[in-house]
Amino acid sequence: MAYPLIQPHGGTLINRLLSGAALESARECAQTLLAIQLTDTNLADLEMIATGALSPLTGFMGAADYRSVVHNMRLANGLPWTIPVTLAVSEEQAVRIAVGDQVALAEGDKRLAILQVTEKYRYDREVEAQHVYRTTETAHPGVARLYRQGEVLIAGDIDVIALPARAHTEFADLRYTPSDSRRVFAERGWRRIVGFQTRNPIHRAHEYIQKTALEIVDGLLLHPLVGETKADDIPADIRIESYKAIVDAYYPAARVLLGVFPAAMRYAGPREAIFHAIARKNYGCSHFIVGRDHAGVGKYYGSYDAHYIFDEFTPEEIGITPLFFEHTFYCKQCGGVVSLKTCPHDSTHHVTLSGTQVREILARGDLLPEEFTRPEVSRVLMRGVGVK
Repeated sequence: MAYPLIQPHGGTLINRLLSGAALESARECAQTLLAIQLTDTNLADLEMIATGALSPLTGFMGAADYRSVVHNMRLANGLPWTIPVTLAVSEEQAVRIAVGDQVALAEGDKRLAILQVTEKYRYDREVEAQHVYRTTETAHPGVARLYRQGEVLIAGDIDVIALPARAHTEFADLRYTPSDSRRVFAERGWRRIVGFQTRNPIHRAHEYIQKTALEIVDGLLLHPLVGETKADDIPADIRIESYKAIVDAYYPAARVLLGVFPAAMRYAGPREAIFHAIARKNYGCSHFIVGRDHAGVGKYYGSYDAHYIFDEFTPEEIGITPLFFEHTFYCKQCGGVVSLKTCPHDSTHHVTLSGTQVREILARGDLLPEEFTRPEVSRVLMRGVGVK
């Protein structure tokens, strides 16, 4: 018996990709329009709007949705949504754009979409920073990116002619759209699927969390983010290579789907945890893992704030079920990976490494401790830092 998968957020899986005669007409029309160059974050958002990963969004947010999201963590219709998805332009560009116009959204010389301009409005970047990121400090990468963008937001539905270049050139074999992943889940007979978000290589602690969650569901969507991240984060190609190595060696192939998540990191901590959960709901996941300091950076968020934020919504509103995990690590006394909930021993028995320590060990040409990560992952990371 086939079981239905979870409904997309808002009830309908959006598809803004044109085809047939509409595609040909839009391609010709786009060449005649004013073109707006998209940033890396805009390109990621466009791809996810186009394929339905950001359902129910059909374009870039208007003022009512934007203000409601910033202040209330909901769209104007009350549906939970925590991260603004907007398109900013400069004052100079805004003067050339009127409500009712069509504009082309471009990546270099390539025109990817047509936006029907329904609104043009100003916004307060400091207010957005304080509400979404809980800080106005430019040391926060999300805030810094926000302050660099234009002073005016334009809104409207998008009709997508082509996806960004990276959708065809980067991890194309792993770039499942929500429709693709839902089809795979159905073909495999999975009813309950847990999604795992990461922007880091997999450690033994991650493996423990994923396999613990897999015990109560039918399948795992291992879904590393491959959009824009901080300069000092491990590059996406190295991360994906490490995921492939560990999945092949230590995971049941019939129970895991490795795919990539096109999103750019906002580093918005708790709000981004909700955002990531909703997106995985659109991919067909019924459950979502939320660990310690999800989507965090620096000291801007409490270790478990990303857990607590789910209490601000009813389970029915979010739809997808969060699985909360505390800090996990290898304990020498326990003889395995454990958490603060299950380990009675103090930190002198725990194997934990900072990012700096990891880089120093790899730079020396040494493998990381097996209690920290699998040797297959260590070897991939060593190549990533230039060690033969």
